[in-house]
Amino acid sequence: MTSSQTPPLTPEQRLDVDQIRRDFPVLSRQVHGHPLVYLDNAATAQKPRAVLDVLTRYYEDNNANIHRGVHALSQTATEQYEGSRSKIGRFIGAHEDREIVFVRGTTEAINLVAHSFVRPRLQPGDEVLITAMEHHSNIVPWQILCNEKSARLRVVPINEAGELDLDEFRDLLTSRTKIVALAHMSNALGTINPVPDIIAASHSQGVPVLLDGAQAAPHMNVNVADLDCDFYAFSGHKLYGPTGIGVLYGKANHLESMDPYQTGGEQIKSVTFEKTIYNDIPYRFEAGTPHIAGVIALGAAIDYVDSLGRDRIAAHENEILAYGTKLLSSIPGLRLIGTATNKASVLSFLLGDIHPHDIGTILDDKGIAIRTGHHCAQPVMDRFGISATARASLAFYNTKYDIDALVQGLEQVRDVLG
Repeated sequence: MTSSQTPPLTPEQRLDVDQIRRDFPVLSRQVHGHPLVYLDNAATAQKPRAVLDVLTRYYEDNNANIHRGVHALSQTATEQYEGSRSKIGRFIGAHEDREIVFVRGTTEAINLVAHSFVRPRLQPGDEVLITAMEHHSNIVPWQILCNEKSARLRVVPINEAGELDLDEFRDLLTSRTKIVALAHMSNALGTINPVPDIIAASHSQGVPVLLDGAQAAPHMNVNVADLDCDFYAFSGHKLYGPTGIGVLYGKANHLESMDPYQTGGEQIKSVTFEKTIYNDIPYRFEAGTPHIAGVIALGAAIDYVDSLGRDRIAAHENEILAYGTKLLSSIPGLRLIGTATNKASVLSFLLGDIHPHDIGTILDDKGIAIRTGHHCAQPVMDRFGISATARASLAFYNTKYDIDALVQGLEQVRDVLG
C-alpha cells in the first residue's frame, strides 16, 4: 500500500461509492449549511444502515440475556451472539472461535493481555518492547506494569518518514524481552509496520507479540494465522460497528494459561465460599452481561465489509490516499507528517505556523470534519518536535470530491489566517 505510486483501478476493483454512501444515513446530512465531508475515520467510522437496523431489531424484537436462558428470546440472542464470534474468527483467520474474546475495545484488550498474560511472567530486570509510534493505549498499561514489577520499557525509534528502525528493533530484542507490543498500523502517521518480519524475529527468540490492530483491521486483510501473532486487538467502532465493543484474539494455549482480568457472572463454572472454578475460554474473560447488541451488530458490520471485498476497499482507499497526498503536497507551506512508503488511509499535516485546532475549526465551518491534536500519540509528536497535527483519515465511502473539498477548505484557512 503506497501513497505515491498507485496504479489505476480496473473496473473489477472499483467500488460503487455512490451506492455505498447511500447506505450511510449520516453522510447525507448538512453541517453549517454545507454537505458533510467526513474525514475523521481513524477516530471512528460511520455506520451503515445494515448495522443500525440490526441494533434496532435486537432491542425491538429479541432483547434478552444470553447463555443461561431457556426461553426463545434468550436462545435466539445466544445464537446471534455466538454467530458473530464465528464471523469475527473467520474475518481475521483465527483457528478456533474460542480464540475470540469480546471486550469493550482495543484499550481493554491490551490491558487484559498486560494484566493476565504478561504480569504473572514479568520479573525485575525483564523488558517490554514497544515502538515510538504507539497510541497511548499501548504505552500506559506497559508503563504501569513495568513500574510495578521493576521491569524496563524499551522503545524502538522511528525515522523522519515515520518508519520503524528495524536494526534498532533487532538490537533491543534480547533474552530479557518478555513481550513485543506494537501497532499494526499507526493512527497518527498511517504507517503500516512490517509485522511479519517483527513477529518472525520475536518468535525466533521465544518472545510473544501483541498487535494493536485498531487501525489496520478496517483497511486491510488481516489473517492472524498467517501472521502467527500471539494476540491481536481491534475495536468495533472503527470497523463500521457500534462503540463499546472490541475483540481480543489470542492463541488458545495463551488464553488457557491466563487468569481472568475481571470476575463476576458468566465467567465462572461454579462458586462456593471456599473455591471458584473459572469457565472455559473465551468465557472466563467475559464477565457480566456483555454488549450483546454490539456484538451482533459488529457481526453485521463485518458482513457489510465482506460484501464489498477487502481487496477492493484497500484499492479504493489507496487511490484516494494517493490523490490526497499529491494535492496536499502541492499546497505552499503544508508539511505532511508520516510519509512512509507503506502506509494507508491517514493524511496528517501542518500548515505553516497555523495551529491545527484553528485549521479544524475553519474546516468545520465548511462542513469538513477532520481530527486535530496529538491523537493520543504524544511521543509521536515529540519525535517530530511538534505539539499537534491536523489529520484527515479515509474510509471506503470517501471520494476525490472529499479531498477537493479539503484542499479548497485549506486554501480558505490560508486566506483567513495567512
